[in-house]
Amino acid sequence: MAKKGIIILALALFALTSCNEYQKLLKSTDPELKYEKAIEYFNQKKYVKAQTLFDDVTAYYKGTERSEDVLIYLARCYMGQKDYASASEYYAAYVRNYPKGRSIMEASFMVAHSYYMDAPEAKLDQEQTRLAIEYYTKFTENYPESQYAQQAYDEMTEMYDRLAEKELYSAQLYYNLGTYLGNNYLSAEIVAKNAIKKYPSNKYLEEFNWIILQSKYQQMINSYDQLKAERAREAQDEYYSFITEYPDSKHKNAAENMGKAIKKVLQSEE
Repeated sequence: MAKKGIIILALALFALTSCNEYQKLLKSTDPELKYEKAIEYFNQKKYVKAQTLFDDVTAYYKGTERSEDVLIYLARCYMGQKDYASASEYYAAYVRNYPKGRSIMEASFMVAHSYYMDAPEAKLDQEQTRLAIEYYTKFTENYPESQYAQQAYDEMTEMYDRLAEKELYSAQLYYNLGTYLGNNYLSAEIVAKNAIKKYPSNKYLEEFNWIILQSKYQQMINSYDQLKAERAREAQDEYYSFITEYPDSKHKNAAENMGKAIKKVLQSEE
């Protein structure tokens, strides 16, 4: 038999032996053996097998000191499988049941981190994002100096940015609707201003301010004659604020063209 064939056969026999060993474990009535093997599987990153064995011994160890370890290992197994919804539930259960447990700091952080990992893109519902922020806030208040603190702050900042990004999509949508069925430019301006108030340190501040400037400019363009001068002054104030705050903006040329157009409107009203 060729060397390659021997290697394949050996691997197949090893896999079969491992499978048979695992099936025997599942049928075993020895909880201690299952627990020890579950830890071995976990350390080998065989999270499904480990989780199944930990589940099997949960009832046996209920009310004992080892029950705490089984619960945290189950949470870790779900995390290893990237089943973030289940992981958050098990970490949260640990926090509820063992508020002074050996792994309370890890579990408190991982509840938030599980929601962080499960949060969808900004265009979708952001319930997980809000939950992540809620639990990160609790964690940083309780463990400000922990080994997880910086990661918690970083990921919480990212979650705030994601909420801001969702608001940015809304503002852009209103702006793109223009005057369809009403003054959507005003709605875009309001959404952008509220987002800045809610998330004052978000990374989309320039884009929010750009939408505000564009919206004010469009309201000037589309206004009645008796309101044009007033709206031109408002647009000019926004223009000066924008170019002062973002002198190197990618929107600089467009903003300057708006500034010139606004100036002409004001001159014509004098």
